Order: sequence, then C-alpha cells, then structure tokens
Amino acid sequence: MSTTSLIQPERELFSYQPYWAECFGTAPFLPMSRQEMDQLGWDSCDVIIVTGDAYVDHPSFGMAIIGRMLEAQGFRVGIIAQPDWSNKDDFMRLGKPNLFFGVTAGNMDSMINRYTADRKLRHDDSYTPDNVAGKRPDRATLVYSQRCREAYKQVPIILGGIEASLRRIAHYDYWSDSVRRSVLVDAKADMLIYGNGERPLVELAHRLAAGEKIEDIRDIRNTAILCKQPLPGWQGVDSTRLDKPGRIDPIADPYAMPVGCSDSSSEEVVAKPVSVRAAKPKPWEKTYVLLPSYEKVKADKVLYAHASRILHHETNPGCARALMQKHGDRYIWINPPAIPLSTAEMDSVFALPYQRVPHPAYGQARIPAYEMIRFSVNIMRGCYGGCSFCSITEHEGRIIQSRSEDSIIAEIEQIRDKVPGFTGVISDLGGPTANMYMLRCTNPRAEQTCRRASCVYPEICTYMDTNHEPTIKLYRRARQLSGIKKILIASGVRYDLAVEDPRYIKELALHHVGGYLKIAPEHTEPGPLSKMMKPGIGSYDRFKQLFDQYSKQAGKEQYLIPYFIAAHPGSRDEDMVNLALWLKKNRFRLDQVQNFYPSPMASATTMYYSAKNPLGKVDYKSEAVFIPRGERQRRLQKALLRYHDPLNWPLIRSALEEMGLKHLIGSRRECLVPAPTLNEQREAKRLLRQTRPALTRHSDIRQQQRPTERLKRQLLQSKKVNT
Repeated sequence: MSTTSLIQPERELFSYQPYWAECFGTAPFLPMSRQEMDQLGWDSCDVIIVTGDAYVDHPSFGMAIIGRMLEAQGFRVGIIAQPDWSNKDDFMRLGKPNLFFGVTAGNMDSMINRYTADRKLRHDDSYTPDNVAGKRPDRATLVYSQRCREAYKQVPIILGGIEASLRRIAHYDYWSDSVRRSVLVDAKADMLIYGNGERPLVELAHRLAAGEKIEDIRDIRNTAILCKQPLPGWQGVDSTRLDKPGRIDPIADPYAMPVGCSDSSSEEVVAKPVSVRAAKPKPWEKTYVLLPSYEKVKADKVLYAHASRILHHETNPGCARALMQKHGDRYIWINPPAIPLSTAEMDSVFALPYQRVPHPAYGQARIPAYEMIRFSVNIMRGCYGGCSFCSITEHEGRIIQSRSEDSIIAEIEQIRDKVPGFTGVISDLGGPTANMYMLRCTNPRAEQTCRRASCVYPEICTYMDTNHEPTIKLYRRARQLSGIKKILIASGVRYDLAVEDPRYIKELALHHVGGYLKIAPEHTEPGPLSKMMKPGIGSYDRFKQLFDQYSKQAGKEQYLIPYFIAAHPGSRDEDMVNLALWLKKNRFRLDQVQNFYPSPMASATTMYYSAKNPLGKVDYKSEAVFIPRGERQRRLQKALLRYHDPLNWPLIRSALEEMGLKHLIGSRRECLVPAPTLNEQREAKRLLRQTRPALTRHSDIRQQQRPTERLKRQLLQSKKVNT
C-alpha cells in the first residue's frame, strides 16, 4: 500500500527562524493578566488571543494549541478568556498587541453553545467554570471583534475557530432564519483563518513580524480576505448561474492582461480566455470560482444551494480552487485549503508544553468540557465520511492526519504521570471518529484530484484503505503500559468501515468497551439516510452481530447505544414511525434524543433552507427535499424516538390517527403506543371544559360551545380505540 502523498506543503511548520522574543522562554501558562506578564518579564504581547471559552492549557482546546504553537515560534502570546463584552476595557487588560488580535468564539459556535435545536436558551455552558451560562455573547466572533477594534483601532484582527470557519461565506443562519453575510464582512476584521489554523497562522505571524502589512498579505492558503478585484495572476470561472459544479472553463493566457472585477458595476466580471497558445497548467492552479453574490443567494434559494454545492466540491487541498463571492461593493476571496499536517508535524504540535489543566485563575471551579476530555487522547484529525449534517470535512478536511504511535504513547504516559486525579483509565483514544486512524487513500494521484464528498458513501471507495491494523497495534501497545488499567473508546465508531476488518470489532469488544459502546446509525429508513449520506441499516446489523458475537466470546455483557436524529431533511413522519417500530422491536428505549440542528455550512442545512439537495445537480427542476418544519412536527418526530414515554403518547396517538395508522395504538405487540386509559379520557374532557371561554352578551353561542380541534381529535380517537 502506498502512503506517499503528492500534496506537499510549501514550508514545514517548524522550519521558521524563531522570533527574537524566544529569549523569554516558555511560560508556565500563557498569561491572562498584566501581573503574569510582569512575572515573565514581558512589556507587551506580540499576539493576544480573545476566546469565548475558559482557558484550559490542553491540546483539545483551540486557544491552547494556537497559543503554544505561536510560543514555540518565539512569539509572546497572551489570552483574554471570556471577557466582559459590555465595553472595551476588558479587551485592554494585556495592553496593545504588537502583531494582531486573534479572535475566536471558542471550541463551539456561540449560537449552538447558547441555544438548543428548538431555539431555546440553554442554562449551562460546559466551557465555562462551574458550568455557568451567559459568559459569552450571541455571535461572539462579531462582538469580540468590535470591542478589539474599539480598544486599539490600528491593530489587525484575525478571525479563527469553528464559528468563523463555518461562516466564512454567505450562509444560512438558523437562529435568524435568514442568509447572513460572511462573518469577515460583519466583523470588519482583516483576515479569517478557516479550519485547523497552525500552518496559515504561523506563516502570517512571521510575515507580520518581518514588517509586511496585513493588507498586503493575500496569498496564504486557508485564509479569507476582502478585496476589490481578483488577485493578480488568477483566472476566473464564472459560476454565478446554475451550471455543473467542478467543470473547468478554458484557462486564459497567463501573459494576457486579465479583466478584473469592476468596482462601479453591480455585476460580476471574470477574466476572459484568449486564443494565444501557452503552456497549459493544471486546471485548478491559479483558478478561482466566482460564486453567486450574497445578494443573489439571499434572494434565490436555488442559487444558495448551487453555491453550497460548489463550496463543498472545493475542499481537497490537492485540487481546490479559490472561491470569490461578492458582498456589496467588495468580494470575499477564499484561498484554497492549506496542506494537511504531516505525522511529524502533528507529533510536534501535540508535544508542545501543555500543562493539561485549567489556568490557576479558576481555582477549584469545575469546567465540564475539561472534565470530559482530561484523560482522553486525540490521535487524529479529519474525516472522510462526509455526513451531510456534520461540518467536520468543511473545517478539518477529508484527509486523515494521524499522529505517530510513539507520540500517542508518550501523551498517555504524561497523563499517567502528571494529570491530577488519574485512576489508570484512559477515557478515549479517538478524534472525529474512533477508527479512521492512519487510514487514507491508497492512490496518491487520486487523492490529489478527488472531489467526492465522501469516501464511504454510497459505497466505500476502492482506493480507500480499510486495514485497521495500525489502530489495533496502537490499542495493544497502550494497554501494556505500566499504570494503565483500561483504555476506553468513547469516540463514535464508523461501523461500515469496521465491518470491513472484523479484527477491529473483536479487539474493541474484548478490551475497550466499558459496558456500552456509542454508535450512530442515525436512521433506519433509506429516504433520510440518503440525505444524511449514511449507510443502510444493514451495515449496523452486521456490526451488531459481530459485536455481540465477540462480547459473548469474552464472557461480557455489553450493549450498543445507537444515536438517531429526528426531523432531518428527508425524514417524513412515516419514516419516524418506522424507526420507532424498529426501536421497539429491538427493545431500545432511548434516554437522550436530538432533533436535527441546522449548523452553518453543512449540506443538510442547505437542504433545510432551500428544500433542494446539493448532493446532486442543483437547478429549479431538481429534486425537492421534504423538510420537517414547525414546532409540532419537530416535537412529534422527536417524541417518536421516545415512544415509551407516557408524556409523548397523546401527541403520537393524534399523529397516528391522522396518518391512518390507528392500528398501531393498542396493547398488541405490534402496536407502538397503548390506547388511552379511562383516566386520560376523563382528563381530556376536563381540559375541554376548561378551555371553553366565558359567555358574554356579544358571544356567538354556537362558536363558544365548539370544542378546540385538538381536544376534539383526542376524544374521537379515544372513542374509536375503545370501540
């Protein structure tokens, strides 16, 4: 098997000459106050990171990775964590940064962090000391950027983190139910770094330190900037109208004068190809795709779906083209993705001097997100699954970036020896998925040019490696370490990959399950699964058979905990009823269930907003996707996942009656919910009497005596079932 990639970085991550401030050495913790800066002998910070999370010096927290990464390059890095955003004062506590402010909402999108899938305000925040809610604002990236600009007007502001990454282009915003502009425009920042930011951020910091101005730095991969016209030397492909994404138009003569974007015109203008013969470059090199403008995708849902489809096709760093989208009189220019980190670079990032505990300023306060991961180890990045409801591919990419076995073992030993409270149990060896470690495309040339949204859907690509031997070897070596009692796997297992190598399932069942194993079939019905880009339930059945078989061989009573999504695009009420019947047949009673959450930039979010399927060709006649909308329908689909909860029975009965499925109400084995009891019927009648309004001399007696439609249906249903 070949593992050599044709995609090579321009410069290795740790090859830069360290900045002069390297002489100050390594900080025990990155400072959060002037007092700490004084103790370190600093008169100023070169970079200040503003984050919506509490500062935990651990490689599972973005601000710690970025801060320690820049520190290793010789820069002095300060942290302003969860500042008071009511004014600029808290943003000035560390003084003026010499190079830039780095702004992030934290490890989660601030809106997802603060609101449920039903748009209800959450009452906790696991990234805040003592789980206290309200320590970050809505759309934190925007608010923090505004305060940084008020504090020091001339200091460059660089956006990063998952909130900025997934809002780098015109995007549907679930909470306002509208298409919003790129966060770079609204934040009035100077640059946005999307995805994992080590490589672009290190290059940016060194170029700023060398005296370059932020407005002149426009060519760093993995960044987005604002511009008035295309970058010099780039040729354009017009995709402002419906066409087939991925098609490359003829490339212009590189010696000809390109036609740039006109500042005075409201229409997009792209470079025109000429007939002069020239050396033909690779079709994606120095080529950008002009997307429909923000104004157009806001006004036309089909054009929005079209733009989303193109964006998802331009995620492979080996062949991705730049993207350009007009916002008013300016353009968002998104450079192609950065080259993924090599194994050696990943090892170096995770070997940085993390304390692996929260900053001492938090005292004994408990930070739930830290408690969950403090004994876990991240072994890889990226995901080639491409599930439509997930944005990992758009953030971390499809190419798996794995650490070496030695690096992972060294981190386990560090946890054993240094982390307070360690009892000998590693809670997880994983990442976005548990079993993609060291897996990648076996054909380097295909890997460089592939534009598939998923390497495993609708079937596993013939070039995709499914050999789990490296993961099995890692598990076995980790188990043998002195002082390690148990290695658990808490990350989700991609079961359609696992069944391709049953040795992995056996290893998992024999040694790495603490009674329960999380797995995510997400649905049982072909319709919703095709919109999720998930395998059929047959793969799950095969995995369960093997898992049960090996658990029995080990003499262990172990169970799978399946996860399902309700109200996903393409999921009809009948699909959810079938899923509920499957759950009942297999004796599953789910405690925690979730409704589909339309997170920014996910393909399923595009379906939710546009009712079009961006997984295929998009036009005005293309497939219309059924979307479960409205509070009642979303509540019903979620209730069906908890068919066993008596609180959900009235709603389910009413829905079954409306769907003509009243035979599923009763006490027979094939029924989904029991018939209403006499007490329930009496309660329905009592509620009916209470909802009749009082009569006045202006009342229409016939209208006042008419019961509500909902209670009418409940009474009618009760009578029919009892009959």
